[in-house]
Amino acid sequence: MSLHSIQPVGIAGSNCQIPVANSRVSAGFPSPADDYVERHLDLNDKLIRHPSATFLMKVEGDSMINAGMQNGDLLIVDRAIQPAPGKIVIAAVNGELTVKRLALHQGCYWLQPENPKYQAIPLNESNDCFIWGVVSHIIHQCA
Repeated sequence: MSLHSIQPVGIAGSNCQIPVANSRVSAGFPSPADDYVERHLDLNDKLIRHPSATFLMKVEGDSMINAGMQNGDLLIVDRAIQPAPGKIVIAAVNGELTVKRLALHQGCYWLQPENPKYQAIPLNESNDCFIWGVVSHIIHQCA
């Protein structure tokens, strides 16, 4: 994906309210379900902290599979969040965008994949690189 192919998606200003069930769902033992809706929730309120600096991007490939990212997933990328070691970032490396975990090892920064099939990318003078944004959420389709 090139830098020129980034297209913002209309998140800011949209109003998408989804019903929220009154009960929680058990991830352990099953519990009885309630049959009513408590309220409506606007996903923008939960997922978007900085609307004017937020974009959606689609994952291509499998270099971050062990971080829960699969090919075709949507990433919510916030350019207002400060990049820091441990965060998953969108970086422009030699004019191409990539998603990797920012790592700091022995005083040097690296873009670390979450798949052993891929090698880390050093952030040094041999790579024209800058951090474009920080991934705040992954939207993964289950069905």
